[in-house]
Amino acid sequence: MINKIIQLSLNNRWIVLIATIVLVVAGLLEARKLSIDAVPDITNNQVQIITTAPSYAAQDIERKVTFPIEQACSNIAGIQEMRSFSRFGLSLITIVFDDDVDIYWARQQVAERLQKVQTDIPAEIGKPELAPVTTGLGEIYQYILRPAKGFEHRYSLMQLREIQDWIVRRQLLGIQGVAEVSSFGGLLKQYEICLNPYQLSAYGLSISNVMEALEKNNQNTGSAYIEKHSTAYFIRTEGLITNIKDIEEIVVKTNENGIPVQIRDIGKVCLSAAPRYGSLLYTSQNGDDQYEVVGGIVMMLKNENSNKVVKRVKEKIKEIQKTLPEGVIIDPFLDRTKMVSSTIRTAFKNLMEGALIVIFVLVMFLGNIRYGLLVATIIPLSMLFAVIMMNVFNISGNLMSLGALDFGLIVDGAVIIVEAVLYQVSQLKNKNKLKESDANELVYQTSSRMMNAAVFGQIIILIVYLPVLYFKGIEGKMFRPMAQVVMFALTGAFILSVTYVPVMCSWLVQSGNISHFHWSDKLMLILEKMYMKLFKRFFRKSVVW
Repeated sequence: MINKIIQLSLNNRWIVLIATIVLVVAGLLEARKLSIDAVPDITNNQVQIITTAPSYAAQDIERKVTFPIEQACSNIAGIQEMRSFSRFGLSLITIVFDDDVDIYWARQQVAERLQKVQTDIPAEIGKPELAPVTTGLGEIYQYILRPAKGFEHRYSLMQLREIQDWIVRRQLLGIQGVAEVSSFGGLLKQYEICLNPYQLSAYGLSISNVMEALEKNNQNTGSAYIEKHSTAYFIRTEGLITNIKDIEEIVVKTNENGIPVQIRDIGKVCLSAAPRYGSLLYTSQNGDDQYEVVGGIVMMLKNENSNKVVKRVKEKIKEIQKTLPEGVIIDPFLDRTKMVSSTIRTAFKNLMEGALIVIFVLVMFLGNIRYGLLVATIIPLSMLFAVIMMNVFNISGNLMSLGALDFGLIVDGAVIIVEAVLYQVSQLKNKNKLKESDANELVYQTSSRMMNAAVFGQIIILIVYLPVLYFKGIEGKMFRPMAQVVMFALTGAFILSVTYVPVMCSWLVQSGNISHFHWSDKLMLILEKMYMKLFKRFFRKSVVW
């Protein structure tokens, strides 16, 4: 089979050359689409359910929220494990699925269960929600919102948080590849009603009466329409609260004399902030200034290209900056692209150094520059083949997947064929230009004899990586891409060794003018003499008693 492929390639040189050019073009195009990251994403396939219920104790959260949801989701297919914890005012349930389960199918199944269990959860408790479709490496961009120098006292923490939530965050959520934008720091604006218990008692009211009045008086309603001649007038009532005055004028009840009792009669309405559990501080570069600011974290959608998403976020940040009030600055302090660029730069440097060393050794010991460079071309071509396969199998380029490539293994098969061809050519009496048929026959006879050894060597290398493909869990996510990329590169090198290499060897043989570095032979003789000298010294003939 392999001999037929070699013969077919030699008889169709130009087709092989065109196919190689197509491989180069396709590989370069796919390289631009390759997802680049620093390290593999080892986050398992999971769906999180978050429920917030302020003022509820952990025991009540567990009994009324966490346990019913766990029971409802326990029979979904593909679940590996389910874990949860209940805290004061918070319930978090994590459902881990098998890696081959589609994440969106899993979320759909969980959402259907939540609809069924919603009737079992008390109405006063918050509605369960699904966490964004992101992973542990989803934090790709972090920034702070701060006043510029000279504007420190113009904007309060509440105003900065309001700008973040209503201007910056809403625009960032519309970016392709962004799953969520989390806000933190500052003061979360709230309207607070400080009720006077004595006034409540005097008017015969309770807190539930006040809550009911607020709910009923904070909504718009619609109705039918009135026809007048050829015009229809649609009827609607506007009752949404817009300011503090609207809250103060809400009627809670009407007393016996027909006088309305309003919110301002039983309490004070003012702006306040939600309870805080921490703060975000900004320190200038010289350390002189330190004050509180507001921050945001951009979360990337699962399986997205972090470089492309960060690029879109940066472009959008520039547009948002123009729309912000005077004196407000968006200042990034964490950018994933910096870490990714540094990691890829290190991997690329190591790959280039390894490739140069391999090329130097090839030229040195083959004793021919053209044949040495021919073997060296296998390195970029097999890399392009591996890149194409990485996109097909959705494998990202990172320190693990790219850093494990060994160019010595990749060129192993090509070295065997080229060295054998070079030896046969050196034995020819007439080293002038050969006919195409003679060159093809020489290369075919040599390649067919040596290919069994080359194939056997590459199969052994591939077998070494096979056990890694069966890793599961975190180990599989970490090391399986490494093995796959190495196997892709070796497969590409093998295909090139039986098609591209024989064709190029035939052209070089046909051109004649074979030059050989005599000093490479001298180097081998020197090394052989050194070896034999050491061999005789350490393995002397034993004495027989």
